[in-house]
Amino acid sequence: MNALRRHEMIMEALLEQKEVTVNELSDRLGVTGKTIREDLAKLEEQGLLLRVHGGAMLAQGDQLGILSAKGAIAKHQGEKAAIAELALSYIEPGDIIALDGGSTTLEIAKRLDNAPITVVTNDLNIIAELLRKDEVRLVVPGGYRVRNMLAGPEAAAYIRGLNIRKAFIAATGVHLQYGFTVYTNDLIDYKRAIIESSERVYGVIDHHKLGQSALRTFASLGDVDAILTDAGCPSETAARFREAGIEVKIEHGDAGGQ
Repeated sequence: MNALRRHEMIMEALLEQKEVTVNELSDRLGVTGKTIREDLAKLEEQGLLLRVHGGAMLAQGDQLGILSAKGAIAKHQGEKAAIAELALSYIEPGDIIALDGGSTTLEIAKRLDNAPITVVTNDLNIIAELLRKDEVRLVVPGGYRVRNMLAGPEAAAYIRGLNIRKAFIAATGVHLQYGFTVYTNDLIDYKRAIIESSERVYGVIDHHKLGQSALRTFASLGDVDAILTDAGCPSETAARFREAGIEVKIEHGDAGGQ
């Protein structure tokens, strides 16, 4: 097993448990404690975890691109709600939209009117939210369950057969060099399928994630039409992303982002 795969498995364990011990990881990955400690040191350098006595914990537990099975992340709810309101301004009656999995896209789902619109999603939390809205046409790809998501090659293949007008995607971090990133490889093919099948793609990214990166890139900045973020985004951060060629829309639309 190479180092990258070990790092993915370590992040998977942290997503599930929030904190793990060196001994647990050693048994799970079948490597020595020394190797695990070296891996933890490298992941800590990347800002992905914090080493604690005998193990590690998530450094950015509120910035997950995918939610743990234990429920939605409560932090930054104000920012996520503001981004959701901004996203709604891009959605029109009769639209066909895709909601990627995540806490911000869940906020969008909560705010959608019970009106004729098609929503494609693989997020079980979003599915549960939209089941209560009988006017919404809900399209769910197949696949196997990964925490709160449906994933797998059949899910991505199904998405590639659709014509989606607007996609709203989530990420663990968005970096000028590495683009849109997540912790693990499980959902990259699905996210790529959403991007490739959509006329327009919006990244719904709270400002805490801008300038951050995780292990895996699933999209370059050029793959996304605009970043929708909250009013906490520093003007210099927005300027750097705009200079890199991607639109940045802040809350209900600042003058510089229109």
